[in-house]
Amino acid sequence: MAKSKLVKPFRYFGYLLLVTVFQLLSFVQVMTKIEEDNAQYVAIFLSFLLIEWFYVFIMRSLLKQKSFELELIAFFLSGIGLSLIATVSLDYAMKQLIYILAGVLLFLVMRWLIANSDRVTLLRLPAAVIAAAALAFNLVAAQDYNGAKNWVQIGSFSIQPSEFVKIAFIFVGAATLDKLQTTKSVFKYLVFAAGCIGALFLMRDFGTALIFFATFLIIAYMRSGDWKTIAVICVAAVLGAILIISFKSTVAARFATYRHIWDTPYEEGMQQTRVLIYSASGGLFGVGLGNGRLRDVYAETTDLIFGMVCEEYGLLVGFIVILAFAAILVYTIASAKSARTSFYVIAACSAAGLLIVQTSLNVFGVTDLLPWTGVTLPFVSRGGSSMMSCWALLAFIKSVDPRAYPKTLRETQITG
Repeated sequence: MAKSKLVKPFRYFGYLLLVTVFQLLSFVQVMTKIEEDNAQYVAIFLSFLLIEWFYVFIMRSLLKQKSFELELIAFFLSGIGLSLIATVSLDYAMKQLIYILAGVLLFLVMRWLIANSDRVTLLRLPAAVIAAAALAFNLVAAQDYNGAKNWVQIGSFSIQPSEFVKIAFIFVGAATLDKLQTTKSVFKYLVFAAGCIGALFLMRDFGTALIFFATFLIIAYMRSGDWKTIAVICVAAVLGAILIISFKSTVAARFATYRHIWDTPYEEGMQQTRVLIYSASGGLFGVGLGNGRLRDVYAETTDLIFGMVCEEYGLLVGFIVILAFAAILVYTIASAKSARTSFYVIAACSAAGLLIVQTSLNVFGVTDLLPWTGVTLPFVSRGGSSMMSCWALLAFIKSVDPRAYPKTLRETQITG
């Protein structure tokens, strides 16, 4: 078997130092705004840096990994979110640190899980069953929250099952369509996808439903390459959405302010108008961490956190955040040609596409360029379900890079 030329090793150490310096400057700025409990904040920030460096050290020393582009992007984004969240609440910051650690651990588990293609095929059906059960449990157990039923309270914790179903959605879709397609296998995945998206509509979680639908289109196109079929599916989906909005008043109300937020700046359009005003007021370099006014608006560290980035860090950092997600997409496309099977290509491109779609809905939604659906900004927004899901999705993208594996596994990925 002929070997293709490997991609040059990533000079990760200099970038790791650069990211660390940026994070240290952010953390120091946060500390200047804290009047008490300084020791706890120091412990949180040092723990985050320790997680970051310990991960790189272990993966480089034990597994001889030579590429850390994805992880550094994720740590960079997570550090920005942690800094902003820390200026709002110590409790939030502590929980966010735990969520980041849990996300990194899930990332490692997922990397091991999907490294073996036989294991992927074996777990395809159990993943689909677990995902369906999670959504069914959500429909039964969730309470209405801001017009949607997408959160389940378990003791003092709340989880969003749909975030974890994203992982199964890509896993099942890529594994099902990896082999030679048959009518039976395609039909099974169509039923699974329709069931997931339908359940999300019943929960009135329209933003996540749209993300799932976009991911389904990516998976379907990558396997079929048929634009006509994709166009028919899109037309059918648009017609269905129009019918739902026309006959369901609660759905229509959620989209009523689109392109009209300035008509009700103190009512329905209050959050989005404040995002626009305060983001612009930050200028290129921001007003400083802890000095923003958007922190006084509801959902400041979840749905609106991109506005906080622009206001307190500045529009320049806000633009860099968007470029970071674009870099994930470029990395995916560049690495896909080295994948062992089509499963890894489909899974990686679908995961990258999902993150890009979710980022677009968040950034363009709160700024009124798209209808506001209330989805989180990956890696940055506060929340455990979202953080863990994003790190798990990153494992799909990492799976296509031959530099991410030990030498024995890398060699099996290189094709002539």
